[in-house]
Amino acid sequence: MMRWMPILVIAASSLWLAGCPKKPTTMPESQPEAVAPQDGGSAGGVGDAQLGQPRDLPGAGSGASAASGPPGVASVIYFDFDRSDIRPEFAAVIGAHARHLAAFGAARVRLEGHTDERGSREYNIALGERRAQAVRRALLLQGGADGQLVTVSYGEERAAVEGSDEAAYEKNRRVEILYGR
Repeated sequence: MMRWMPILVIAASSLWLAGCPKKPTTMPESQPEAVAPQDGGSAGGVGDAQLGQPRDLPGAGSGASAASGPPGVASVIYFDFDRSDIRPEFAAVIGAHARHLAAFGAARVRLEGHTDERGSREYNIALGERRAQAVRRALLLQGGADGQLVTVSYGEERAAVEGSDEAAYEKNRRVEILYGR
């Protein structure tokens, strides 16, 4: 009997671990259409939207509602070089968005993480994800609900400003907060 005890313990442990729930992952509800520019223009500009202004998700409505975000509040959070911690000057912006999410339970937000062009593609995708997750955590701590938030990282692929100088880099290191249904 003692000879079979270690085998029984290993078998029971294996069965127990197989039944444990998996760690949840944050996945976008739908995959982005494309990372490359669709209009043949420069890679990843914000198009006709002004930098820092919200862009609606497909199917989003207009007006001050769950789909539009808090009126008059910036929708872009900027980051320091190679960092994913939220700068203190963006605490009020995060707070306003969190209050809006708490007030409008039907609101849905996509947090898009971006980086400047420095670093490898893989590193920048990971850094963009860390930035989006930092904003997500801050929104959750201040009133947003888990089901309202989706994160995606584009790394360096969707630059807000073209260029290889510090002024362009500063505008490309960001998380955009995009409302939709």
